[in-house]
Amino acid sequence: MVTVSGRHRMRSSLRGAGAVAAATALVVVVAGSWFGYQQLAGPSCSGRIQLSVAAVPEIAPAVKAAADQWVKDGAAVGDTCVAVNVAAAEPVDVAAAVASKHGATLAGVGQASGTAVTPDIWVPDSSTWLVRLKSGGATALAATTGTSIARSPVVVAMPEPVAARIGWPDKKLTWRDLLAQVNSSKALRAGIVEPTQDAAGLSGLLSLSAAAGATGGAGSAQAQEATIGALRALATNRSSLRQDLLARFPRSSDPTTIANGLGAAALSEEDVIAYNSTKPPIPLAALYLEPAPMPLDYPFAVLPGIEPAKASAAKVLFDVLKTPSFRDRLAAQSLRGPDGNWGDGFQAPRGAPAPAVGGSSAPPTGQGAAELDPNAIQKATSTWSVATQSGRMLAVIDVSGSMKEKVAAANGATRLQVTVAAATQGLQLFDDSWSIGLWTFSTNLNGSQDYREVVPIKPLSSNRNSLRQGLASIKPSSGNTGLYDTVLAAYRKVQEDWEPGKVNSIVLFTDGKNDDDNGISQKDLLAQLKKLRDPEQPIQVIIIGIGTGVSQAELEPITAITGGRPFITADPTKIGEIFLQAIALRPPAPR
Repeated sequence: MVTVSGRHRMRSSLRGAGAVAAATALVVVVAGSWFGYQQLAGPSCSGRIQLSVAAVPEIAPAVKAAADQWVKDGAAVGDTCVAVNVAAAEPVDVAAAVASKHGATLAGVGQASGTAVTPDIWVPDSSTWLVRLKSGGATALAATTGTSIARSPVVVAMPEPVAARIGWPDKKLTWRDLLAQVNSSKALRAGIVEPTQDAAGLSGLLSLSAAAGATGGAGSAQAQEATIGALRALATNRSSLRQDLLARFPRSSDPTTIANGLGAAALSEEDVIAYNSTKPPIPLAALYLEPAPMPLDYPFAVLPGIEPAKASAAKVLFDVLKTPSFRDRLAAQSLRGPDGNWGDGFQAPRGAPAPAVGGSSAPPTGQGAAELDPNAIQKATSTWSVATQSGRMLAVIDVSGSMKEKVAAANGATRLQVTVAAATQGLQLFDDSWSIGLWTFSTNLNGSQDYREVVPIKPLSSNRNSLRQGLASIKPSSGNTGLYDTVLAAYRKVQEDWEPGKVNSIVLFTDGKNDDDNGISQKDLLAQLKKLRDPEQPIQVIIIGIGTGVSQAELEPITAITGGRPFITADPTKIGEIFLQAIALRPPAPR
């Protein structure tokens, strides 16, 4: 059995380790509670309930101590005795297990182990995990809410000498100030823990993206340039493990070492306190930038499917975690109470927002869970995934006659114009390591052939201008929709020069069903795709359906064979968002 003592050190070594650890993390039984349960389950108990709790490592010791005390004092619901098993588990691991169980897909989160078991109660570090799961398709979680039991503000951690140069601790700094430092000619070396796997990283990404998006006016070319520049700068020093990121901060006061070390990263206040408690040669300053970013709020979430008796026990446990004594347990873990104030023994970083007088209101440590915007979170994770990963893709755009239809919500632009505009804008996010090609299709577009190559698949380092010109040259035809012939030909083309180490994919945009009297049938297409499919050289087919004339039932069998999925939007103006989401949800590249 494994204990959860050891505070942040355990968290540092586990954070972002990936879903492969989910099975281990979720079945660990913490020593103490089980013994208490055995002592309780005597003649006075007419029944027995065993609650399983998965809590993020930094709060798990406090939750365990409170649960142990509750059990020792005679935890019961009516005459039914209660045992509480607390496991320290990384949020990304639990999220992978919950997503797998409820059919959700999360950008940047790997597959759960086949033996992973989801808990009755989950205490992740942030409500963003619940929001992302619901947005990703976990409809069973729709009624699941998580009331905060603790809080840790998200800060920008900097080596103290670096922070002092930009005005800390006296100057009030903003996210725009940080953006200017990151995008300057003498750029500050900023890093991040993968924001698709780390809530503090996601919070920092949202704040920095908002600052970049306001540059030169929201939606402007300057704003997009600032956003892409910031993402690429962060990606240069990203890490999937928090421990690795922390190791990049300078460990010597030598000016060269400081200049070459990591200069800034979005972390939690608790992270900074824990790092500095090890007495490093260069302590970290915690910068509380304005506007205050989304904090870590540690929601207490009862997951779907729990038995009524367990649900009653969970409510009592939640009440235990709202007591003043639990706030003091949190302080020992360098965590604040849910209102942002702290208990006895809390050692705040220099410049930290102080508790309100009398504890009557929360200090400015960021917005609450109720204010989370699912669309902003999804857009941020999707944009990050597209801008920071590499791939090989053939884009295939429908130019059939129906694509001439005008879109009222797009000031009268046609479906084709809206699609091309989305593809052109999306092209800016892909870096030069991508290889991208472009086809169009209809019927009889090139003699009796339904498709036409506009730009061959080549690295963007030499192909970007050709793609821009190719997209600008696309015109609608008067033909029908030769969907099946085109999908088969595109699959064969991508398979010809399949590239290892990258996700090889086809992204096809269409507004209609297959309509080709001289083409192959769906049955023939599926049979040929099954023959061509090579598990050692996978090719993902993503089909983006535009408007109401698209048949999901027609598209799903195609993408089921190839490992992709259809994305359908009735509103063509949403095509850009769908495109980002589709690319972001691709699986990792095979090695």
